[in-house]
Amino acid sequence: MTEVTSDAAETRLRRSPLHERHTALGAKFAPFGGWQMPLEYAGGGVLKEHTAVRTGVGVFDVSHLGKVRVAGPGAADFVNACLTNDLGRIAPGKAQYTLCCDDATGGVVDDIIAYLHADDHVFLVPNAANTAEVARRLRAAAPAGVTVTDEHEAYAVLAVQGPRSAELLDGLGLPTGHEYMSFSTATLAGVELTVCRTGYTGELGYELVVPAEHAVAVWDAIFAAAADVRACGLAARDTLRTEMGYPLHGQDLSPEITPVQGRSGWAVGWDKPAFWGRDVLRAEKAAGPARTLRGLTAVDRAIPRPGMAVYAGDKQVGTVTSGTFSPTLKHGVALALVDTDPKLPDGEELEVDIRGRRARMRLTKPPFVQPSVR
Repeated sequence: MTEVTSDAAETRLRRSPLHERHTALGAKFAPFGGWQMPLEYAGGGVLKEHTAVRTGVGVFDVSHLGKVRVAGPGAADFVNACLTNDLGRIAPGKAQYTLCCDDATGGVVDDIIAYLHADDHVFLVPNAANTAEVARRLRAAAPAGVTVTDEHEAYAVLAVQGPRSAELLDGLGLPTGHEYMSFSTATLAGVELTVCRTGYTGELGYELVVPAEHAVAVWDAIFAAAADVRACGLAARDTLRTEMGYPLHGQDLSPEITPVQGRSGWAVGWDKPAFWGRDVLRAEKAAGPARTLRGLTAVDRAIPRPGMAVYAGDKQVGTVTSGTFSPTLKHGVALALVDTDPKLPDGEELEVDIRGRRARMRLTKPPFVQPSVR
């Protein structure tokens, strides 16, 4: 997470419309993507919050995520010609994971969820720190009649995640039966909102997109509906997503890491006639990347962290991009960019330099924990 080193810098951080609710719950805050967001809560902490999502239900405030609306005749076709995945594969009412790549380098400017409302209306959810840049690139390329609007602070987003998430939303009268990666509109506490069958934890879950001015009413309704629902912070969200091998932009994907290297080629419509970065990415795919994102599980008692060097014998063969202690597995897990020459098979033991001490890690194909999103 980005560090903030001065009071002046801290005052520039955006705050969620739920900030006072987090304060009342004893949240520990941290700067993230230009926002001051809850890292964990008093009486909970990462382990309890993580476990709540794996075994029950937890609620995250992820209002820092961006919101960009693309509208006008041909909006969906325009977005499809810019972003990597093929919007033509889904129908209105469905969402899709996609990437915004640099046209010259193929590096990932951001990874995004695109919600297809209609041929003339696409709602994009980028990462917080990259929202303005994604909007800028789309706006610069938009044809006449297509508008690109940055609505970053207009909406809050609440992620209700865990095996009991549907039970919780059912009790509130919200829809839960729609397919994975689809969405529908509903009303809660007199507020119209969007219920998306999406998440970043690997568990059954939903994300509620709520007008910012009504976020508190929706939050209060959720926590009034069940005594054992737990507020969860971004620290638990990070351990949950790492257990699933889900990439985090800025670490596992970045302007210096392409989808081919980051093993996100499944989110690329390779046969589409146009998308940003198409030519360079097709060439890299054909030639084979020099490095790829791999999973590591700790053999020794050690916790890998981003930036640590990965060795095969005396040769450095990679660098950890994400690493944590897995609360579910009770040992360290990581994602790392590893050289493709020599080709190393899953199961191969490597070593990670942890503050001058080598710790054994085994190449393991993610996810490290069995997903339950469906």
